[in-house]
Amino acid sequence: MSQSIRGILVLLVLGGLGSRASQRVAEGPEPRNYDYFKYHNMSEISGWMEQLEKENQGVVTIINYGYTYEKQGIKLLKIGLASTEKKKAIWMDCGIHAREWISPAFCQYFVRQILDTYKTDEKIGQMLKNMDLYVTPVLNMDGYAHTWFNQSTRLWRKSRSPGNCGDSCMGTDLNRNFDANWGSVGISRNCCSEVYNGARVLSESEAQAVTDFVKARSSEILCFLTIHSYGQLILVPFGHPNITAPNYDELMSVGLAAAKAIKDVHGMDYTVGSSPNVLYPNSGSSRDWARLIGIPLAFTFELRDKGLHGFELPEDQIKPTCEEAYAGVRSIITYAHDKAFHITTPNTAATVIATIWTVLLAVCLTSAPLL
Repeated sequence: MSQSIRGILVLLVLGGLGSRASQRVAEGPEPRNYDYFKYHNMSEISGWMEQLEKENQGVVTIINYGYTYEKQGIKLLKIGLASTEKKKAIWMDCGIHAREWISPAFCQYFVRQILDTYKTDEKIGQMLKNMDLYVTPVLNMDGYAHTWFNQSTRLWRKSRSPGNCGDSCMGTDLNRNFDANWGSVGISRNCCSEVYNGARVLSESEAQAVTDFVKARSSEILCFLTIHSYGQLILVPFGHPNITAPNYDELMSVGLAAAKAIKDVHGMDYTVGSSPNVLYPNSGSSRDWARLIGIPLAFTFELRDKGLHGFELPEDQIKPTCEEAYAGVRSIITYAHDKAFHITTPNTAATVIATIWTVLLAVCLTSAPLL
């Protein structure tokens, strides 16, 4: 084969690949062919969301509930089944910190699991009839897109709004910007710091968007979940060392049950506790804000690992991380659902029945000499 013919064939092949790649970015991959065990850029995630809505009409709805600093629409997936009764809800956001790529990967996996199983898993189906799930796959869209720019930006954490220190010190830590003991502990007023809490409370449009959406539905939302990495932790309110949640014992009990569910999957240990006790004090977090406005259950998940890879968790750990985290999240939302709708779990029912039979047997034995 002549060099000229080879050259033409190479150009044709590369041209075809380029065309398909451009189409993938523009339209997003088909969800049924979507690789949930690879990291995806913002364009691919947006395409995935749109395709899910098309393929699950009546179950999945995209809601645009605000805009980032760079004017990207902040979107969530509302997942639920039609009901004539008033429904409750669960909130979950991922990707509030840009560099924590495993977090958006988990939100995508969680949505897939729910949609793949609600018709065959009686419990999931029941929960979707009674509750809507509000899932934001990437909250800090500007920052997340920035981490994909090149290796030098991979570990960017904050938003992309301008600070007061020049272009080299942009951004605010969105998880220090909420109206929850704002600016009191675990923050910096230096806008070059990774924990800079913003010019004022809710200075960031992303934090304001979450506040507006959730606050308007606070009486419906049973549980607020925000997914981070890393550390293998389940954190309960509050981040301030001198403040304790009024239902701290319940939060710890639910968190410990979730940690057990996680451990049962791949044997990984997750530590449960308040941030000052197991991590560090902080203020202005979305978790603490959710509890302060009356949402009874609020948790931060810090996914794998414990520091070996940190924020750059290899793709071969996406699958086990998501599988175990799903078990933990399912444990929590099942508890929230069953408590709200006064449903006795099978284990509880079995315990009650066993107790009744034990009492009856004791009565019979005690009464036997009288018969």
